[in-house]
Amino acid sequence: MAHYNVLFLCTGNSARSIIAEALLNRMGNGRFTAYSAGSMATGTVNPLALQVLERMDLPTEGLYSKNWDVFAGDDAPAMDFIFTVCDQAAAEPCPVWPGQPMTAHWGLPDPAAVEGTEEERLRAFRDTAAALRRRLGLLMNLPMESLDRLRLAHALEDIGHSQETDHDGSDRAVD
Repeated sequence: MAHYNVLFLCTGNSARSIIAEALLNRMGNGRFTAYSAGSMATGTVNPLALQVLERMDLPTEGLYSKNWDVFAGDDAPAMDFIFTVCDQAAAEPCPVWPGQPMTAHWGLPDPAAVEGTEEERLRAFRDTAAALRRRLGLLMNLPMESLDRLRLAHALEDIGHSQETDHDGSDRAVD
């Protein structure tokens, strides 16, 4: 069975990309190793992101906000896939990644930008985690070895445009 390294990129590396890293490291069952980074890392992980991960019984130790330069050096692990999970990072010029990894944009609304009660803010983080879990499930079910590079690229983009269910029960596109 093939093993894949996946990098999730966002601007601050404090919520969405951190959640995706923790989820895929658990869900990937050793088939995937996930990492996360930001173009302008905040240096701290959002406490609500950590709270949601802990409620999902996912390990949070070792998660930290870091700049994407960490993964652009010669000593960095070679990435097979790189996904941007916020709109700002998708438009920014990325470093040149060694090995020509497959890339796709899986933009999601920033849960840290939600204002309101603690419960409303926490719900935004739970919704983000649920959307990422669904997309990661789709990724893990792709027949990677049987898809040519072009078909795989289209499948990865399709995952990023998949429909999510909002907390009011209606379907909505996330991009």
